[in-house]
Amino acid sequence: MIDQKPDRITGTPVAGAVTRTWGATNSNNPAIRNALLQLTCFENRPIAKIALDFKIGSDRNTSLGYRFDDKPGRDSVESRVLLGYQVIVIEDAAALQQFVDDLRGSNRLFVRFRSLNAGNSAVEFKVDGSETAIEAAYAACPLSPATSRRTT
Repeated sequence: MIDQKPDRITGTPVAGAVTRTWGATNSNNPAIRNALLQLTCFENRPIAKIALDFKIGSDRNTSLGYRFDDKPGRDSVESRVLLGYQVIVIEDAAALQQFVDDLRGSNRLFVRFRSLNAGNSAVEFKVDGSETAIEAAYAACPLSPATSRRTT
């Protein structure tokens, strides 16, 4: 879903692209839960956000890894777990550029979290049609020109 509703305070469009899925799992709890992947601008900077319906760990003891389709997997991705311990963001410029480069042209994204205090968590997202989502989500805070034009 591409969202471009105007901000009710500033009136400017707040672009973002979101996909939701059911199927997130955690080794400490047998329940299957929902998850969300969002591409957006936050304070004029591009970010990727992954939110789950359960705790994934704290910033100091959680590791993010992901793989798109049959592309090389990325482990120990530079990221930050937010307070509440259910949301992780990729905001580091190099890590986000790599994530977006890998996202382009992909159909599926598998994400894994390893945590000392929250166990292992995993989720898979459908991400086909990502090019339109990337362009819409980052229109107000473009990625670097090299990443924006790169195709994989």
